[in-house]
Amino acid sequence: MSDWNIGEKGKKGLKKSTEQAVLIGLVHKFQTEEQVNEYLDELEFLAHTAGAETAKRFTQKLPHPDRRTFVGSGKLEEIREYIEKHKAINLAIFDDDLSGKQVNILEEILKVKIIDRSSLILDIFASRAQTAQAKAQVELAQMQYLLPRLRGLWTHLERQRGGIGMRGPGEKEIETDRRIIRDKISLLKKKLEKIDQQNLTRRKNREQMIRVALVGYTNVGKSTLMNLLSKSDVFAENKLFATLDTTVRKIVFGAMPFLLSDTVGFIRKLPHHLVESFKSTLDEVRESDLLLHVVDIAHPQFEDQIKTVNKTLEELGVSEKKCLLIFNKIDLYRKRYFDDYVDKATKKEIEKELQERLKNEFDHDNVFISALTKENVDILREKLTTLVKDLYEIRYPYQVRYW
Repeated sequence: MSDWNIGEKGKKGLKKSTEQAVLIGLVHKFQTEEQVNEYLDELEFLAHTAGAETAKRFTQKLPHPDRRTFVGSGKLEEIREYIEKHKAINLAIFDDDLSGKQVNILEEILKVKIIDRSSLILDIFASRAQTAQAKAQVELAQMQYLLPRLRGLWTHLERQRGGIGMRGPGEKEIETDRRIIRDKISLLKKKLEKIDQQNLTRRKNREQMIRVALVGYTNVGKSTLMNLLSKSDVFAENKLFATLDTTVRKIVFGAMPFLLSDTVGFIRKLPHHLVESFKSTLDEVRESDLLLHVVDIAHPQFEDQIKTVNKTLEELGVSEKKCLLIFNKIDLYRKRYFDDYVDKATKKEIEKELQERLKNEFDHDNVFISALTKENVDILREKLTTLVKDLYEIRYPYQVRYW
């Protein structure tokens, strides 16, 4: 049995010392090899954020995951031999969800700690949660993740499994554990409902003002942009999920005030329970008048990231809201994709064509900026001012306002 336990009291996140890990992904009928490599790139970044270094990646082509071991027996033996040869490796991370039974079997064969993508993301969220709301939301997600896996993970009375007269006690123990977890889930939901009511009262006091929400994939620069626009000091870091709690700041452009909120970033294969648990935090997105969808244009898969965010916004029921696409890190984009011999006029023409194509493809106005170098931030301010002013005119059509 692994010493890694979800929600174990007194432990938050992976061990502080850097762990050595191997990453495992499957190329099956719903995923291409290129997609799997992209997912493993992201998984490596997640592992790094949690405090682990990647020693090696393993991929295998299979029509579907093996019910017992996720990968085939030959590939599993290859992974086992590699881990045995490299004694520093103490962690195996799988890119898809594992059942409790699979975790047990894999730990028995590989003799290292086994976690999947969902539990890794939950681990990062647990280490990043600061407020009572964020901590309760993460714990709720952890409990909901653990409940259906309890039978496979549970080994308290393992020696009593099977055998005449030895079946009952184990069944009673696991049912007790299930009841404890269900009671905990119920308590956490009540706690979150109470916090939601407090937040609702707080948000009612803001109803007169136009509300703008920053949304986007994780690590695209939302918090950096928040700091730039609001002249505040919101925590920003080049790691995934630096922001868990929604931060709201009052901003005044000229004489026109509005509220700007920074929200948790989205990611592919985000655990369903985590989305459910954080829906209350995302109320700021639901109740906003305008969305600023921030995109890292320098990322090789930025268009896929836009689609992931749009899909999540659709699940939240806010896909029809007014939206401005902000393509951040244009300075890094030029550095990565433009050769030195290309003159400025050609670069400008290429960027203009790209901007037009993206506007047509995603059906939203957009702006190219760099939050780091502050390039085109004045253009963003102008667009934002116009959009907020239009929203005020719609909300207060009979009031004369001088902005």
